[in-house]
Amino acid sequence: MVVLETNGLVKDFGGFIAINDVTFSLEKGQKHAIIGPNGAGKTTFFNLITGHLKPSQGTVEFEGREITGMPPHQIVRLGLARSFQRINIFPRMTVYENIQTALIAKDHKHFSLFTPAATQNRKETRDLLDLVGLNKEMAEIAGELSYGKQKQLELAISLAENPSILLLDEPTAGMSPQETSDAIQLVDEIASSRGLTLLFTEHDMSVVFGIADRISVLHHGELIASGLPDEVRNNKEVRRVYLGEADDAAA
Repeated sequence: MVVLETNGLVKDFGGFIAINDVTFSLEKGQKHAIIGPNGAGKTTFFNLITGHLKPSQGTVEFEGREITGMPPHQIVRLGLARSFQRINIFPRMTVYENIQTALIAKDHKHFSLFTPAATQNRKETRDLLDLVGLNKEMAEIAGELSYGKQKQLELAISLAENPSILLLDEPTAGMSPQETSDAIQLVDEIASSRGLTLLFTEHDMSVVFGIADRISVLHHGELIASGLPDEVRNNKEVRRVYLGEADDAAA
């Protein structure tokens, strides 16, 4: 079942076409990677899906409902959550408070004398801490965590919305090899255990081919290939523009 699709999506930045007529579909339960060279349009594509940018042309549909141009907070509440290349956390709050705040916001709760914030969503907060492996760090200031731990926290904040689709933009960027391995194993386990549909961008090909069950390739804002990992790996055009076969365009 298709849960997310774009039809003829275009983004024109004053004459620069960042996304050009992209028609794409994501099926329920897939772990789908979007790859491409720097500047291919991957983050712009994510921004169009999640409402951070409005398309110049085309539509975005989520679970059969058009969401084109809908504000990001409304899209999140429908069940489509996202992490960013730059870590998006509250650096001066504790790890526990970051997750608890996300849960409170999701439930549309308000602070008052009768329902102080500290008493709300305790079980859900601890469950998410356990899920992403941050129980030991729950009292630490978020901005003082290692980079890998901060990415784990951002993942927990995204999961607080209880999404059906999770978009991850470069989830291992800036990580050490060990942090990368741990992060991908965690994402894979969570997606499988929760039945999440996963859409992610990634430069590390070992990560892409290790987790994705389908891969799409963007180049100069155009979708040039989409298929099973082996199909994409053996696609001559993909190898020419991205996977390193001898050609000036691959540089």
